[in-house]
Amino acid sequence: MNGTVVGSRTGTTGGHLRIPVPNARLWSPDDPFLYDLRVTLAGGDVVTGYFGMRSLGKAMVGGVMRPLLNGKFVFQIGTLDQGYWPDGIYTAPTDEALRWDLERQKALGFNMVRKHIKVEPARWFYHADRLGLMVWQDMPSLDAVDEVPNGRANYESELRRMLDQLKGITSIVQWVPFNEGWGEYDAGRIVDLVRSIDNTRLINHNSGSNCCVSDPDPGNGDVIDDHAYQITTATRPPDNNRVAMLGEFGGLGRRVVGHEYEPGKGFAYGALYPDEQSLTKRYEEIVKQVARLVHTRGLSASVYTEPYDVENEVNGFYTYDRRVLKMTEARVREINQKVLAIARGTAVGPDDVVSLRVTTTGYTNRYLRHQDGLARTDVISTDLGRLDATFHVRPGLADAACLSFESRNFPGQFLRHSNGRIRKDVNNGTIAADATFCAREGSGGTALESYNQRGSFVRHYNEAVHLARSGGPNPWDTPNSFAADTTWAIGVALWRSGADLPLDQARSFRVTTPGFTDRYLRHRDGLARTDVVTSASDGLLKADATFVVRRGLSDPTCYSLESRNFPGNYLRHADFRVRLNTNDNTDLFRRDATFCAQPGNGGVRLESVNELGTNVRHYAEEVWVASNGGAHIYDNPVSYAEDVSWAVSSPWTP
Repeated sequence: MNGTVVGSRTGTTGGHLRIPVPNARLWSPDDPFLYDLRVTLAGGDVVTGYFGMRSLGKAMVGGVMRPLLNGKFVFQIGTLDQGYWPDGIYTAPTDEALRWDLERQKALGFNMVRKHIKVEPARWFYHADRLGLMVWQDMPSLDAVDEVPNGRANYESELRRMLDQLKGITSIVQWVPFNEGWGEYDAGRIVDLVRSIDNTRLINHNSGSNCCVSDPDPGNGDVIDDHAYQITTATRPPDNNRVAMLGEFGGLGRRVVGHEYEPGKGFAYGALYPDEQSLTKRYEEIVKQVARLVHTRGLSASVYTEPYDVENEVNGFYTYDRRVLKMTEARVREINQKVLAIARGTAVGPDDVVSLRVTTTGYTNRYLRHQDGLARTDVISTDLGRLDATFHVRPGLADAACLSFESRNFPGQFLRHSNGRIRKDVNNGTIAADATFCAREGSGGTALESYNQRGSFVRHYNEAVHLARSGGPNPWDTPNSFAADTTWAIGVALWRSGADLPLDQARSFRVTTPGFTDRYLRHRDGLARTDVVTSASDGLLKADATFVVRRGLSDPTCYSLESRNFPGNYLRHADFRVRLNTNDNTDLFRRDATFCAQPGNGGVRLESVNELGTNVRHYAEEVWVASNGGAHIYDNPVSYAEDVSWAVSSPWTP
């Protein structure tokens, strides 16, 4: 350590030596410290090497099963690194090239890499160790379709050899025997085999066990791993023994002329985006969904596909030749770091409407809400409870670097402390300091420290919510379970709509874009569009432009729009086009036909619940779910805010 000997031992050849390392400096992505090792034999031969000191495990943290690094939950945000090269295919041209790939992933804000269906040479792992990149190591798969003679015996032999060869690598934190069921067999037994060779790391029995050709889950691994490329549905939650991870997602593509494997043939697992701006924007949007899942669904890791293009897969941050970065580096790094901060508890988001869940074991089904002006925690089951437990996150009233929480159903009223209680009061200009709280790292979530009473935190105690100081004079200051009681899982709001629509009442929706304000949302021939509607319009047009507001078919805190003249038919999106279809009562239809109402630019936005970052937009008379600056012509950022805002008006057909 910096040239200083920290420990030594003498022993006999073939024996085991245990060398104490006092006050060990632990390896982590933030501090990838490595110790030098020198072995001198009696005959004078010398062998040198290195090692890192760190521990791995899993435990309940904030009421959620989490992976541990050095006893703490560290969210693992990584890439799916397949190790391909345009000249050597599976062989890198130089050691510098191996290092460069990992350096660039670290520079983009990642702290982990999943080495996918490949085993790299030792130098690659050295660079991961040195840079501070945690590694998931896949086992190369058997043929998913055609079994070969002795295939399984060879697989297990090579699996043992891989584990024996690599189990001394500091950066490896997880073994992945199977992927998406490719060649999967006897998964439970294989997990036991891996554990018998190395019981220090987590075992992900089958990354993507929710899809493809996966066998039934044996249940004895350490990970519940989903593959969900556009994350249109929530990932599976963890259970009492296994952590939840998103083993593959994203796959957003962009072809770069002059840097393609086969020009014009590149494909992606999502849409193809035309330029750096639109691709980066979509990456930010999809990673925001990862952030939402950290505390709402207990997600502990995510793996983006992929760091660089692979032959005709154009999903990479970089082109296959590594010459062009296809996204904006600073923005990618910023959103990745935001996910890590949210997981640590030092940031809140990514949405400005949230709910705060208790993390104390035995009480994790309770939420902070206001009732009769006072803050308390309750198990929430009613609409009023969901509204009371939903807050807008605002820049701190006394310090914009901190936070204030505005009531969703009492605008202008904020959570504040007064005489040791947290309560809801009108912002009359005198409560700014009392209503400002700073996000600190908690025990698996966010601890909210008072801005003007430093060292005091928002704490639940006997259902009430107080401002508490550990060891202080009040009953609620008791140090017992203080860290857990002051930690909040701040995630997706229990009431997802930020604006209100009148339930079970007919309404029409008028365009707000200047120059088009005489046009209304209507259906015609099964498709949504906008047309001019006036008092002189015929009855069919007026009826087509009238919809009954219903509770959201997939989320009761959002909305669905039922046709006034075709009962049982709802507006829904399919292939991004908004259309009118009969409710077939499938899960997909319910999600496609549900929109959350949010404040717009002079109206309300109708936000899709399952097409991330999109809102109902009129464009050249047609109506789409569109993103701001996305891959399609109707995602044009020009006048986007106006085009997605609708004035809710009296119905043309009552």
